[in-house]
Amino acid sequence: MARSPLTLAASVTSALPRIGVVRVGALTEGSSGRYDSAVATLDDGRRVVVRVPVDVDADGDLRAEARALRALSAGVRGVLPFHAPDVLGETTVDGMHALVQTMLPGYRVDAAHIPAGPGVATAIGLALAAVHDLPVTVVRDAGLAVLTSTQVRDEAERLLDRAEATGRLPFGLLRRWSTAIGADALWRFETTVVLGGVEPASFVLEDDEDGVPAVTGLLTWGGLSAGDPAVDLRWLASATAGRADVLDAYTHASHRAPDALIAERARLHAELEFAKWLVHGHTVGADSVVDDAVALLEALAENVRDEPPLTQARVTVDDAFAAIRRVPDASGDVDTSMHTDTYDARTMSAFAADDEDGDADDEEQVDLETVPIELSDWSPQRAAAETGDATRVDAARTAEARPAESEDDGDDPDAAARNALRRWTGTA
Repeated sequence: MARSPLTLAASVTSALPRIGVVRVGALTEGSSGRYDSAVATLDDGRRVVVRVPVDVDADGDLRAEARALRALSAGVRGVLPFHAPDVLGETTVDGMHALVQTMLPGYRVDAAHIPAGPGVATAIGLALAAVHDLPVTVVRDAGLAVLTSTQVRDEAERLLDRAEATGRLPFGLLRRWSTAIGADALWRFETTVVLGGVEPASFVLEDDEDGVPAVTGLLTWGGLSAGDPAVDLRWLASATAGRADVLDAYTHASHRAPDALIAERARLHAELEFAKWLVHGHTVGADSVVDDAVALLEALAENVRDEPPLTQARVTVDDAFAAIRRVPDASGDVDTSMHTDTYDARTMSAFAADDEDGDADDEEQVDLETVPIELSDWSPQRAAAETGDATRVDAARTAEARPAESEDDGDDPDAAARNALRRWTGTA
């Protein structure tokens, strides 16, 4: 039996001592039925929301919500372009955790009702990008879960194994999902702060003075963690009209590395929700849940039978131009100098000297101090003997006994060069 607003008002006074409640009313908009909720007006004029779970599962989620909201420091809240509820007080009602938090005014839109074009779609895309751009330390420092791309992939694989073990998973979906999970390219993403699969109805919107919708608040924080950003976009499968605009606004606002397959991974996460429902029904032994899940899975298998694999990105001409717009402008002064200390600047200047009037004098190009090589006591036989090379010693002796080259060779630069090389190596 649902708790009355008066009972919930009493929990407010229990959670907030010395605070009076002057008015209370039921809160039913967008309710999932997992909580008994009410709106209370306090004697200082503030309006607050009180929620009490109806079962143990909801109680655990509400505790996670309170923990996540406490993790949002004043600094983090200041970075976000919208508000998050403040936890004002907590108490216990009938053994369940009761949470009192600030009320965020505005309206909400379900995924299926998000229109195309600028407006709600753009506002939600921008809001999601702002959450995902938060530093991961916000989550890590609060002791919340942090998953790498490998761990996210492993979780998906374990879910698929459990769904297959029920014997009720259509083969077409098993093949489709196995292919996606096995594709390395699909799982190359940067771990980000995520909301754990938030729905559009969790975003509170208000119209500005020009009538343009803007997100002013986010209600659901219980799944706050770090993981795959595509999880928070899995609802795009239901946003038929506004899907492209949400994704475009999100992609342009994000400051992270490009994620070419985020839309495909979001679709995979959405489809795997049906597998979760099947596994849940099988685990608790609820035949009605299993039958419902199987019907949904069979319908899904029929709908995606002719679709391309989830590992193929759907790139359009608009996507290509959008990518070009995201490339930083390279105009302006660019330093093309050699950033190295392995060359001498004076030596290099010789190669850059002006040569318009012919070969310049070497002394004019660069003034380099040279050390003469003393060769008066050198002979091929002596050099070979010092190295201990018997072959070169014999060759050197032969070279000394050989008559000098014909003076005719002096007229042949190539022959002169070859003779000089032989004399130097002792092979002439």
